[in-house]
Amino acid sequence: MKNYREKLKEITTFILDFDGVLSDGKVWVCLDGEQVRATNVKDGYAIHYALKKGYRIAVISGGQGESMQLRYKNFPCMEFFCGISDKVETFNQYISKHKINPKQILYIGDDLPDYPVMLLCGIKACPADACQEIKSIADYISFQKGGEGCVRDIIEQTLKAQKRWFEEDAAIW
Repeated sequence: MKNYREKLKEITTFILDFDGVLSDGKVWVCLDGEQVRATNVKDGYAIHYALKKGYRIAVISGGQGESMQLRYKNFPCMEFFCGISDKVETFNQYISKHKINPKQILYIGDDLPDYPVMLLCGIKACPADACQEIKSIADYISFQKGGEGCVRDIIEQTLKAQKRWFEEDAAIW
């Protein structure tokens, strides 16, 4: 665990899966076919605060749905890649575009499609209810489930390790 906490000091970028990480994995299908997911406002606050502090945040998800991006439409510079079948390809394009060292990336995933891309990142994290294969490679397993605050837990730990959490701008949205 000490190695994990030390590596947090190098993180500049968070890449997240959506279903099972930002949401609890449930999908409601509306009569018009739109798929709707619920997210956690505490996760949302941590994302917004990290963005304000200059961290990069991206979502790479196999899931699709207008509501996924609509929830975060007012979050500056958050990037979304939805309907992705090959997360490694999208990841490589993202880090190339932004010139990011993969060791500076903390990836939060929960299921098998996240496995190959997680292996490329500096820190691999997951929610408490991730599948066993993901837990087996995780540097950190949150005590929170997906959609129930795991993103907040992990972002907060990172910013605290870098002494950037709860600064004077924390109460200003």
